[in-house]
Amino acid sequence: MLKFTAEHEWLKIEGDVATVGITNHAAEQLGDLVFVELPEVGATFDKGADAATVESVKAASEVYCPLDGEITEINQAIVDDPSLVNSDPQGAGWFFKLKLKVAADAAALLDEAAYNELIA
Repeated sequence: MLKFTAEHEWLKIEGDVATVGITNHAAEQLGDLVFVELPEVGATFDKGADAATVESVKAASEVYCPLDGEITEINQAIVDDPSLVNSDPQGAGWFFKLKLKVAADAAALLDEAAYNELIA
């Protein structure tokens, strides 16, 4: 199940763990990424907190934690090669996995149709 935030993050939710990244739209708006900074495994974040940073040739931007939870895994591949986020933002370019504090909170996020309406 994919969910989205108004801040252009996507979540693939499996049980109480969400894989989080930035949307195709966000990657296009940012342009070519040159740097990605990810959170530490074990770090906990509240919804809306700055969890990661991306820098492109255009600007630096924050990636927000979409829900309350704990980082269980990061994608080292995008730190080593930020262009993965540009080439496959909703696949190999994922940022981190988040163990959700309350999995039911994901129901309040946008579905794909609502997100597409937001960016239209």
